[in-house]
Amino acid sequence: MKPRALVVGLGIAGMSSAISLKKNGWEPIIVERAPERRTGGYFIGLNDIGKEAAEKLGVTAGIHVRTPENSENWHLTGDGSRVRVAGFADQPTKPATLLRGDIEAGLWQAVDGQIEVRFATTPIEIAEGGERVHVRLRHADEAETEETFDLVVGADGLRSTVRKMVFGPHEEFMHSLNAIICAYQLSGQIETFRPRDGIILNDGPRSLYVFPLQDHTPTALFSYRTDDIDAQFKKPPVETLREAYKDMKSSGIVDEALSDLERAGKNYLFDSVHEVRMPKWHKGRVVLVGDSAWCLTLYSGVGASMAMKGGYELGEAVSVTKGDVATGLAKWEETLRPMVKKELRLVWFKSQIFVPTNGFMFIVRRLVLRLGGRYIAKLSQGPGAAA
Repeated sequence: MKPRALVVGLGIAGMSSAISLKKNGWEPIIVERAPERRTGGYFIGLNDIGKEAAEKLGVTAGIHVRTPENSENWHLTGDGSRVRVAGFADQPTKPATLLRGDIEAGLWQAVDGQIEVRFATTPIEIAEGGERVHVRLRHADEAETEETFDLVVGADGLRSTVRKMVFGPHEEFMHSLNAIICAYQLSGQIETFRPRDGIILNDGPRSLYVFPLQDHTPTALFSYRTDDIDAQFKKPPVETLREAYKDMKSSGIVDEALSDLERAGKNYLFDSVHEVRMPKWHKGRVVLVGDSAWCLTLYSGVGASMAMKGGYELGEAVSVTKGDVATGLAKWEETLRPMVKKELRLVWFKSQIFVPTNGFMFIVRRLVLRLGGRYIAKLSQGPGAAA
């Protein structure tokens, strides 16, 4: 009989974990709080770690990459002039750019019809007993059932239900960066810019990034610092953002982007920014993967890649140890922790590129963007131009 694993969460980390577990002889069951699978989403990147994990999971062919060709990125200054700067895809590592939903769609092809998925279902009690984990589940009709598993995987995001029930309250592990983000798809490109143009506006501790995509409309990312996180959720996001950006010189771009947000319905992410730092990601036969365990924030640019890597390595680790789950989870954590630790060290600096915390970092941000833009411009002139 195959060992059973309960995977909580149908996102990138959850599906990656379930696919890898299935490939390694487990019977995974995914439960998802939402009534249906989400689609679309905001701009993200996929670096070499993520690309390798996708290949090993066998989902590369199903992931639609949208890195724009011949893209140019522009910093809009206060007087309305444009300065060529480096964009996300211009990094030396050449990450693929796409929507979050593009990765999830590729993973879903390996899940749909092959792994059991239960929508509108959440765990309400998790208790270990001997060599099994006893889980009480609540379903859409409010009915409750009890089942036992050999492993429980919490892949249910920043405010993980599994983490709260098994490891402790959120405040023990969530560390605020005193920032707010709002990410969503625009209905079309900002007026006066080409479809493949990226746009960066910044004014002290607030910014608006417009990320271009191939064969798709751009996505917007508002980001700003605040010392009063709770106050940012007392009004609808559009009203909160209009207040936060009301005096920003943007040549009408902020208003144009916010008009799109008004029409976005529920298809946006508006949230505070937190890292998750934990001394241990597993406890008994319960393990956390992705944002539940090590949220690197949207600023990192590697969250999706590390979620896929973590999920893939989990299935491999518990397979190699042949039923010794404790040893497998320890080996898995030993493999992942150095990589996550490295990325967590970089989060603070990366956040400064979006929303600097002081005047010095504002200057650093401007230098990073503009020097990168000059280098890209020289590269476009032909071989040897950047030397």
